Amino acid sequence: MSKPIWVAAALAIVSMACAMRPASAQKLDATVLYRQNSDTDYNAVIPGWSSATDCAADPTDPGCSVLRPNAAPGEVFYNVVGTTLSLQLPDGRVAVLNCVNKFSSRANHIHSRSCGMPIVDHVQAEFNGHRAKLEWMFSLDSNKLESETYSVVAVLDKRDRQQVMLHIEDKP
Repeated sequence: MSKPIWVAAALAIVSMACAMRPASAQKLDATVLYRQNSDTDYNAVIPGWSSATDCAADPTDPGCSVLRPNAAPGEVFYNVVGTTLSLQLPDGRVAVLNCVNKFSSRANHIHSRSCGMPIVDHVQAEFNGHRAKLEWMFSLDSNKLESETYSVVAVLDKRDRQQVMLHIEDKP
């Protein structure tokens, strides 16, 4: 086989792979369990997976040690900055998403844009690799969509509800 045929075959395979990639995205209806936003580091709160201490709201709380949180067995901690959402997926898993606020300097001052955060309870999430594009209704007449792209921090498996309740009751 000559060299041009190999090059043509390789280009065809790469083209097909690029064309099929968007088809692998998964669009799901999700419920927002928890929202946090801060321009400083904090430990994300994940209902059923971490303590209920909202370090973005009260960073002076003793349970908000950035370096070494006092984690109970089975607790999950993610140190993040920006906007963090915990989403309940239809299959029971919890997706932890984060978006870092955008800053850009122009002339002699800084412009910033906070990440869009849904204030509604239900969103559409399109997962594609390590990114999730969220869309939600934001007008009273429900015909205007807002969207933002988040990074996927983690997708946590479904927990047995009884185990979660025992875990919460064991806390002092």
